[in-house]
Amino acid sequence: MATDVNIPKRQITPVPVPVLPISASQKRPLEDDHAPPVSSPLNPNLDIKPTKIQSQSQLQTQPPSHDDVAVMAREKPARSKKETLKKRESKAGLGLGADSSRATPDPKVKDLPPNESSPMRYKLAPPKPSDFEPARGPVFTPHHEVPALDGSTIQFHETSEHVYNKKSFHYLHCIADPAFPSSFYYRQTEPEPFGAHISFEDAATHMYMDQSGHHITTDKGFRSARANVAVRQGRWYWECKITRGNLKSSADGNIESHGHVRLGFARREASLDAPVGFDAYSYGIRDVQGQKVHMSRPKDFFPEGEEIREGDVIGLEIQLPSEQLHRKVVQGQYNPAVDLINEDEPTMEAANIVRDRIPIRFKQHIYLEKIDYHTTKELEDLMNPSPAGPSGSIGSRPGEKPNPNHQVPALRTLPNSHIKVYKNGQPMGTAFTDLLAFLPPASKPQGQVGTREGMDDGMLGYYPAISVFRGGAAEVNFGPKFWCPPAGASSSGADVDDDGDVDMVDTADADTVQVASSSTARRPDKMRPVAERYDEQIVEDVVADVVDEVDFWMQDGARVIDRTGGRDAKADTTAGIAPAREEIKELVQDD
Repeated sequence: MATDVNIPKRQITPVPVPVLPISASQKRPLEDDHAPPVSSPLNPNLDIKPTKIQSQSQLQTQPPSHDDVAVMAREKPARSKKETLKKRESKAGLGLGADSSRATPDPKVKDLPPNESSPMRYKLAPPKPSDFEPARGPVFTPHHEVPALDGSTIQFHETSEHVYNKKSFHYLHCIADPAFPSSFYYRQTEPEPFGAHISFEDAATHMYMDQSGHHITTDKGFRSARANVAVRQGRWYWECKITRGNLKSSADGNIESHGHVRLGFARREASLDAPVGFDAYSYGIRDVQGQKVHMSRPKDFFPEGEEIREGDVIGLEIQLPSEQLHRKVVQGQYNPAVDLINEDEPTMEAANIVRDRIPIRFKQHIYLEKIDYHTTKELEDLMNPSPAGPSGSIGSRPGEKPNPNHQVPALRTLPNSHIKVYKNGQPMGTAFTDLLAFLPPASKPQGQVGTREGMDDGMLGYYPAISVFRGGAAEVNFGPKFWCPPAGASSSGADVDDDGDVDMVDTADADTVQVASSSTARRPDKMRPVAERYDEQIVEDVVADVVDEVDFWMQDGARVIDRTGGRDAKADTTAGIAPAREEIKELVQDD
């Protein structure tokens, strides 16, 4: 049947043409720890361990899978650790098998290294018979005479046959003592003349002294000498009489003089070929105009019209804080709000004295040689500051002045320290305050082989020092009887009554009498003669020698070892001993 209605034809739905990417997408790189979640022969997972079979029946019914077999094939057998030779030898010595091991090994005795606070030990030859003889002083050769102020004559001598402290070495007399076998028999001693005096070894060359060590002069330029006593704490006093010096000053400024004299206090680092006050390690008083000198910078000190002339007696007083406070300063632990209040309280803390020294021979003498303390760059810069300043640029801000809490230990000062000057018993005033600290690390030894920094050898301190120039002469008096004692100075060293009896202290018990202790009898604020310090220094040296002997004895296993090969020939005679010459070396010095 035909119809006129037109039926539309079905059209095909257009499909868009796919657009291919310009570049194929990159696969994510595999990481080092990548492992497939499902293991397969072509991509195994090595972290999967073989399943643990619980029973024998499961072993028969559940054989390992293909993946487990592949993993087990790739695993390496565990490597057995081989025993060391020493362990095998120790087992063989105990009769144990190769597969046996001890439950608890035998303790091994190990030689401990010497303590850093112990002195160095050196291998030496046995002492000679002459080493046991008392130490001898220098040989005195008459040189010239000088008229004294009282009309008598002073005989000056040239000293010889002794060593000088120079080239960064310090020397002390020693003697061989059978009571000190662990110290190789050597200990410190003192020759005649005994007592406080000018040191013959601690003086510059071309200086002339009398046989007592109290008069000194020279015919050269400025030469200096230190006393044989070091002041480390407390308040001390000594005198110096000008026997040859300035006579008078004319109106035109010319000075009629027989020579010049300077006096003061000097540390171990101070130069002896220059006058006292030349560097930062000494404080001096000039005879010209009575000026004070420190770091070669003279400043007016005496009142106008006052000078130092022949016959004048100049007294010097020094005051230093306690060594306990001193150590806090140099260690950077000083707190003025607390430490100054507790300064007067007694303490049982003692200095740790470490003396690295070795015996040497010089002609007919035997000495203990030590590396001396040397100048530091910080104090050299303080004496001669650079125009560029500490920051290195010209015109920069100057560095911090020395103070107790300075960043540099060598530039730290001692609180409540000063030097006062007296002329013929009358006070001239306080010349110096806030003296520089001297305990390590403020003082450092000369850098060379065998040097250990931070060690206090017991000889650090401020020494009475005197300098003479071209005929100038002086006489020292360290007490206890002074020519012109100032007010407060003790004319006698001990606290005794007029009848010579020792002071007693009352106690609650009527049957008990207590002697005044040193802490009560000798107050820190009391002025004492330097001669007393000599006796204290001898006691300190004896105690230090005994401590070193006990220390060495304990290092040897608490037994006495005969290193000459006698009664204990099988003992190790070199354990803990530094290698050195087996023979004591001979020292040669030229003037």
